[in-house]
Parts: sequence; structure tokens; C-alpha cells
Amino acid sequence: MALVPGATVLLPPAAARHVQVLRLQPGDTLSLFNGLGDGRPGSEGEFEATVARMGRSDVEVVVGAYTATAREAGRAIHLAVGMPANERMDWLVEKAAELGAASIQPLMSERSVLRIKGERADKKISHWRGVAVAACEQCGRNRVPLIHEVASLADWLKDAGDTAPGGSRVLLSLREGSRPLADTVSGSGPVTFLSGPEGGLSPAEEAAAIAGGFAAVTLGSRVLRAETAPLACLSLLTLGGAA
Repeated sequence: MALVPGATVLLPPAAARHVQVLRLQPGDTLSLFNGLGDGRPGSEGEFEATVARMGRSDVEVVVGAYTATAREAGRAIHLAVGMPANERMDWLVEKAAELGAASIQPLMSERSVLRIKGERADKKISHWRGVAVAACEQCGRNRVPLIHEVASLADWLKDAGDTAPGGSRVLLSLREGSRPLADTVSGSGPVTFLSGPEGGLSPAEEAAAIAGGFAAVTLGSRVLRAETAPLACLSLLTLGGAA
């Protein structure tokens, strides 16, 4: 959505529902953001806005002053995750958006329980993007993480170097010789973090990732769930535990 001070705009349906749930009335103020963070004026930051009209299913607002407020983490963290089953992927996307993930790549691997393609995959991606937007609205983040199309691990590994050129690539692994995350990632450059679904990646998949430039890392002595491990890594890297 293009946001320009002085313009009158209709909010998207999801944002309009949010305003209605909050029971805002004409004259009340709110903050708007477009979530792009692409460097264009107004793409990262917030606009003050005033409710002009409350319809039965739509909300019209007048855009006010812009404030260049950035709430991004000090480094870009890209999560490539073997999709956990059931609603756990929803939870992972929601929390990753709150914690500051730059992007999320849903993957299908040998041990994946959740396998989707075609129209079903498109619906899931649309749903997860909505989850990410809602999470950003709730926590005050004004850049929405990119949710990529579902891919197979084998296909994704062919182009994994394009995710964060020049950055670190790490693989969560239980294999002997895996190093602590804090000993593997340093500085403030981008990081691509790869983790498996329930049961983890197979030995052959891990070997392929390592051959592709991923360093095997461990988060400690406990075995974390498929939806917990990437969030633990994200917290460590964005909140300073491994910087």
C-alpha cells in the first residue's frame, strides 16, 4: 500500500478488522506501516493516521506524518526450516516474525511429515504470510519477513548461496564434531540457519548441506523440537547471545 501524508486510504481487510476489534472511532489515531523495508521513502518506519470513517466492513483513514523508526535486528537472519506438522509451523512463523527473522524458507526433506504442493502449498504460504503480518502488527515491528514458496531441500541447496551472499551458513546438527553456535558465527553479517523437521535431516542431507558450505553447529546438550530449534538460534543471534 502506498502511504503518503495527507492521503485518504482504505485499510486492507485484515487491518480494518483489527481496527474494528479495537473499537476505534472516527478521530482516533493509529500507526500504519507498509512492511516492505526496501529502501524507498516510507518503506521502513511508521505513519501516524487518523480514522476518518468506520464502515461495516471497511475503514478509511487519513495518513499523517511519517517517522523513520527502525526496529530491525542488527543482522539479517534467514531461516530455512523443515516444516513441522500441524499448527506448529504457524507458531514458528509467528514467533520468528516477532524475534526479527529477515526471511523464512519452508522446506520439504526426507523425514518431513508435512508435504504440500500446488494449490495447497499456495494456500499455506498465503496463510503464513498473514500470520507474519499479524505478528508484526502485534509487536510493533514495521518490516514483515519474507515467506518464500515451499521448496524441496535438494532444490533449495542448489541456490542456497543466494539467500545471504557473503554471510554465514550454519546447519543445526547432532553429528559428532558440531561446534557451538557462538563459536561459529561472529560479526554482524547475515546468517542462513538450516534446520530439519521432526527427526532432523538425514545423514545424506546433512552431508549435502556441509558440501554446500554449511557449518554444523549445536545449540547444546538438549534435543529441541523442530519448531523450537530455529527460534532458539534466532534469539541467540538477534538478542546478542552469540554475537
